[in-house]
Formats: sequence, structure tokens, C-alpha cells
Amino acid sequence: MLTSQLPSRVEPYKLAARRERLEGLVALNKLPRLAEEAGDQTGDCHVVLEFGVDAQGRREIRGHLQATLALPCRRCMVPLSQDVFSDFLLGMITDETLAAELPASHEPVLVENEQLDLLTVVEDELILSLPQVVYHDETECHVSAEQLVSKTEGAADESASAKNPFAVLNALKSSGALKGKK
Repeated sequence: MLTSQLPSRVEPYKLAARRERLEGLVALNKLPRLAEEAGDQTGDCHVVLEFGVDAQGRREIRGHLQATLALPCRRCMVPLSQDVFSDFLLGMITDETLAAELPASHEPVLVENEQLDLLTVVEDELILSLPQVVYHDETECHVSAEQLVSKTEGAADESASAKNPFAVLNALKSSGALKGKK
């Protein structure tokens, strides 16, 4: 089943019984938790979801998503384009206590009242797929070359010779003021 926009809610057990495939787009600006994590986004996320039942009778969703996000560079905070993608396998559960029964290959997805919020599923997978850190190439970064270079040995010596917080105790000790005190 090919749709231009992925439906926001589905009945996943019916889709799994019929081994349906949903393919479509999710507007990135409709995902508020993604915006909190990665900033405001434009464009769409391409999503493919295959509903089915495995050999053990577990209802599952095999999915793939791909999006191009504008993520801030950790050096200069200017956004840069990053392709993000994820392949995932979800096991449908009706109660959180059933999550422990899923094999390690399946991530649990909670189905409430025979309904599944696909936007939440897609948003969760996008957030989990975000890279830890994003940097421009040094030649393209908006931070100056001097700021990218580590401090030299001379700078380290300056900080070592900075005011020692124990200098007062050392002065008292050498003046004999601390003799006989314990």
C-alpha cells in the first residue's frame, strides 16, 4: 500500500494479519520531540513499514526510514545537512510487561486500544538515529582556525603557574605558624 503521506494512526494487528506494507512520507515539521533534540526541520522523512507475523506468531513491524536533517555543528552551531537512516524491527505488545518476552532483536512498541500512532514510532526512530556529534569539515567550519588548534605548551605552563589555591597553607607552613598544631 503506497501512500504519499503516512497515516498518523493505524490498526497494526489487522495490517500484520494481511502482511501489509505502508510506504510514505512524514513531514519533519510535525515532529515536536525531534525539533527539541535537533532543532526545527523542514522536508520529509521517507518511511517503509512492513507488518507481519513471524514464525513464533509474534506480530512485528520491519521498518526503514531515511531523512535529511539540518543538524547544528558542535563547533560553530551553524546547521549542516546530514543524512539519517534507520532499519528497525519492532515487536507489537499490548502491555509493557510483555516487552521482556520479546527476543533481543525486537524493540517493543506499545499498541493501545488496537491503535498505533505511527508518527510517534517514526519520531522515536529518528531521534534514536541521530548522530552523537556533528562537525563541519575544518575548512568549512565557521570557527576560526586559531580556535580549532589546541593550546601550545607555553599556554599550559602559564596555567600551571597561575595562582595556587594552597599557596597560603604553604606560606604558613614555611613561616612556622603551623608548628605544633595538629
